Amino acid sequence: MSLAGKTILMSGGSRGIGLAIALRAAREGANVAMLAKTDTPHPKLEGTVHTAIEQVRAAGGQGLAIVGDVRDDDDVTEAVLKTQGEFGGIDVVVNNASVIDLSGSLELPAKKYDLMQDVNVRGTFMLSRAALPILKEAENPHILSLSPPLNITPRWLGAHTGYTLAKYGMTMVTLGLAAEFRSDGIAANTLWPATTIATAAVQFALGGDRMMKVSRTPEVYADAAYEVLVRPAREHTGQTLIVEDVLRDAGVTDFAKYAAVPGTPDGELYPDIFLD
Repeated sequence: MSLAGKTILMSGGSRGIGLAIALRAAREGANVAMLAKTDTPHPKLEGTVHTAIEQVRAAGGQGLAIVGDVRDDDDVTEAVLKTQGEFGGIDVVVNNASVIDLSGSLELPAKKYDLMQDVNVRGTFMLSRAALPILKEAENPHILSLSPPLNITPRWLGAHTGYTLAKYGMTMVTLGLAAEFRSDGIAANTLWPATTIATAAVQFALGGDRMMKVSRTPEVYADAAYEVLVRPAREHTGQTLIVEDVLRDAGVTDFAKYAAVPGTPDGELYPDIFLD
């Protein structure tokens, strides 16, 4: 299957992994609707929802910028209706929007805890739910959430409990939808990388420039997401997938091109959180 002519509704995506996924789809001729808050440039971060959609169009796809907040139910409803109105349907929902804070439980501000729950868990549920009636009409409908496998070892449960709860919540929502709507032919899967990805989240939340140098580029995530989204939905659902495993299954054997610093051996790349 192909994403040519298919319509993707994505939360976030002004930069980083979400943008990379959008551009990968756009190069195949997909339509991309993006619900994001970044109406104006951030002083420290590149990109807005408008510049992202400009890049989508330049890459060969059709794009729709929707300024809104995935925490706002009216914005979510409007995003779904605008996407359907613009492109005639929705084939894919990508739950990309996410907030990260690795603070310990005693240090994590209550407002930040609430923000992570609202964006990561509730946002994933509400955007997916709002799109479900339209996804049911799609030829090969997919929900893809950028969240990890449910690794319940003490190492990860106790590392940053607030953030772990929020990311695992995204996965639980996705697996629940997979089970609930399997008979409707809607696939719902999660996707997570084996190594850190060179994004602003890694730079500012995990380890700065040093961590960026031992990460892979967002394109590795985007290529894996593409492979997931072109699979037959009825045959591939309810899975917590790893980026590199997906690409290996697709025949990729050389990951050198994905190193953020060319020439960095795979053994020197930093493993991502939540994976043993």
